[in-house]
Amino acid sequence: MLTWLQRDELSFPPLEKAMREPNGLLAAGGDLSPERLLAAYRHGCFPWYQDGQPLLWWSPDPRTVLYPDELHVSRSLQKKLRQRLFIITFDQAFQDVIAGCAGPRAYTDGTWITTPMRDAYLKLHQLGIAHSVEVWQDEQLVGGLYGLAMGRLFFGESMFSRMTDASKVAFVTLVERLRDWGFQLIDCQMPTQHLASFGARAIPRQVFADTLARYLDEPSSARWES
Repeated sequence: MLTWLQRDELSFPPLEKAMREPNGLLAAGGDLSPERLLAAYRHGCFPWYQDGQPLLWWSPDPRTVLYPDELHVSRSLQKKLRQRLFIITFDQAFQDVIAGCAGPRAYTDGTWITTPMRDAYLKLHQLGIAHSVEVWQDEQLVGGLYGLAMGRLFFGESMFSRMTDASKVAFVTLVERLRDWGFQLIDCQMPTQHLASFGARAIPRQVFADTLARYLDEPSSARWES
């Protein structure tokens, strides 16, 4: 039975109560306050829903993650990175990046990055928890991504690209920076061929939960503003 969250209660049901079909649906309801979002990520779940749906919380099993030391970069992308066709910045245009991620996609009519979601993650950015990577060419924003940094873990949310490989450049740059800062894992949530090409793989949900317990409160050497 699906658990409905009350607005005055921040706790989530145990992860093992998540549904098998659809995979990982754990709870519904609640709100997108910073306190609840942080409680969700610490617990091992995240919000994902469409306009017209109730607020849904997910913890899939297995969980798709990328270990920074396992990053794979294709030869063609390595060449593009060496050409330095783009300027990469961090936390310089968070609001524009999340707007880009929420924009229309060729493969879908809707977006899960609703206006309440955008407002919620902007609050987390203002608290120094949500971060963005920007890709620029000729002073124009052509790609980027955003997510949350907690302890020595990064929780990726979404990326976008307006030029070929712009989001790939953002992702590789981020992973290399996170590796230098001592981050242990990047949460990719759900599997895609795109992420698998970088070395992302599935791990059991319990292994993911154990990693949260170990690294969520470990300090890192991150310096986000660039």
